[in-house]
Amino acid sequence: MTRMVLSLIVVVVAALGAAPTMAQEAGHVKVAKGSVQIERAGQQVPATVGAAVQAGDVVVTGADGSVGITFLDNSLLSAGPNSALAIDRFAFDSTTHQGSFESSLKKGTLAVVSGKLAKQSPDAMKVKTPAAVLGVRGTEFLVRTGDPKN
Repeated sequence: MTRMVLSLIVVVVAALGAAPTMAQEAGHVKVAKGSVQIERAGQQVPATVGAAVQAGDVVVTGADGSVGITFLDNSLLSAGPNSALAIDRFAFDSTTHQGSFESSLKKGTLAVVSGKLAKQSPDAMKVKTPAAVLGVRGTEFLVRTGDPKN
């Protein structure tokens, strides 16, 4: 009997270890105009209103595109035309408002209104650009960067 229980535990643990981990939702697209895509795991999907955004995603807008994303901590990020925004890391505890939020603006424009993360922990939110790292401390700001190929 003990050997059978032990074997069952080994099988369950092995199955759990082999199960794919679901990416955690970081926020949702609230506004999408023109050409807007979400690049996830090598695939491109249209960024339609209501689409989930996850850590690891890259949101790309075309020449006629713009997107507004609301994150779980109520941070608001808006990217303008010809932008590429990577959501590098997002972790948020809705009870304590602790976590971290890191993104990279590879090109284009980005407007940010920080949410609960930056208000709770001044170093919790960062936006990287090809030239600088911006620490967000409960503020609103706009940043623009050129195409790194130019």
